[in-house]
Amino acid sequence: MASKNFDMIVIGAGPGGYVAAIRGAQLGLKVAIVEREHMGGICLNWGCIPTKALLRSAEVFHLMERAKDFGLKAEGIGYDIDAVVKRSRGVAKQLSSGVSFLMKKNKVDVFMGEATLPAKGKVSVKGEKGVEELTAKNIVLATGARARELPGLEGDGKRVWTYKDALQPPHMPKKLLVIGSGAIGIEFASFYNTLGAETTVVEVMDRVLPVEDAEISAFVKKQFVKQGMAILEKSTVKKLDRGKDKVTAHIEAGGKVTTQEFDTVISAVGIVGNVENLGLEKLGVKIDRTHVVTDQYCQTGVDGLFAIGDIAGAPWLAHKASHEGVMVAELIAGGKPHPVKPESIAGCTYCHPQVASVGYTEAKAKELGYDVKVGRFPFIGNGKAIALGEPEGMVKTVFDAKTGELLGAHMVGAEVTELIQGYVVGRQLETTEAELMETVFPHPTLSEMMHESVLDAYDRVIHI
Repeated sequence: MASKNFDMIVIGAGPGGYVAAIRGAQLGLKVAIVEREHMGGICLNWGCIPTKALLRSAEVFHLMERAKDFGLKAEGIGYDIDAVVKRSRGVAKQLSSGVSFLMKKNKVDVFMGEATLPAKGKVSVKGEKGVEELTAKNIVLATGARARELPGLEGDGKRVWTYKDALQPPHMPKKLLVIGSGAIGIEFASFYNTLGAETTVVEVMDRVLPVEDAEISAFVKKQFVKQGMAILEKSTVKKLDRGKDKVTAHIEAGGKVTTQEFDTVISAVGIVGNVENLGLEKLGVKIDRTHVVTDQYCQTGVDGLFAIGDIAGAPWLAHKASHEGVMVAELIAGGKPHPVKPESIAGCTYCHPQVASVGYTEAKAKELGYDVKVGRFPFIGNGKAIALGEPEGMVKTVFDAKTGELLGAHMVGAEVTELIQGYVVGRQLETTEAELMETVFPHPTLSEMMHESVLDAYDRVIHI
């Protein structure tokens, strides 16, 4: 069979791969993309997007329950879980077909099937039409990751769920156990708890959302407990006894094992990179704990082979993958892009209340030897937050006391996933506290708290 030759082949059409393909095409490269399942990858189809659609339904439901607080009347409030899920799937489908349109618009050749790399510069695609052989000087691995499954805690689609089951629930949980309190675990816990499931979260580390600043974790835990969640920290689920309509969890904490019964369990204990069955080892690609080892430009050390996104390691975020995709395409086209700095990438968790952060936590900054100045501002001191009926939250900023560099920003509360970008831009522009203090923030907005938090770090705060 005749080989098809390209300048760049991308394997995986998630937010890393499809963005790399578009940027490559914009720069005049002849680009092919290989995808085995869905255009848009996990993020669009089974991750970021459908979860946000579900969480939006829960948020509206929560507001309807609070109608009286706003002088409104809403009676006989309820929900139809199937309709909530149907909306979420519709949102995902719309965006997935949008990616297919973008491939066509940018003249990217799409090959649906499983890819392997039989030799350097070669990609073999096994699809419905049989096997197609593609060649290119540059190949970009963007195969993403999947849920980590711990022995004995595997999903069964009935009572023990993976994230995919949780997005299309076979039943509405009454008593739910969520194993893992990273972003995925907490978002599902928040969704089902808001809809009335009695929810317990088990976290092996000493706090929920363990990658966040300790103060933010403590604040958000208090809110979850107030909402009726049970949070078990420094705890491990040792095993699950599965019955027809119940699961008995053996939970170890402080050396003691206790059992609790649940009707549903969601396992959200991290991810593993999709590195198998590609032929990477034979090419000499280094793999460390299911992730491809790369340099700051996503180069694997094998000439012309790049790895981006989740497969290339933390932070496991769609926007990091997209940015790396652009960087790699520009590199292949002969440009000189800046490397992506992990500490300049914001993390967002869409639970209720939302959590968002960028840069170093206070503890990390101190550990790195910085002398720090820390500012805080509570939502309760902000007019817009009070008017929204969202007075629970805080903004925390961490500065280098010597230079005024913004080392990190950490937030919890309404709409902080949108607010964080202000600090991300600030860090990108290498701003100091002086510029942030002199910036005029519009009133009344939640963003004013970002200003006040900076002022607080330098003992100039106005509204507390």
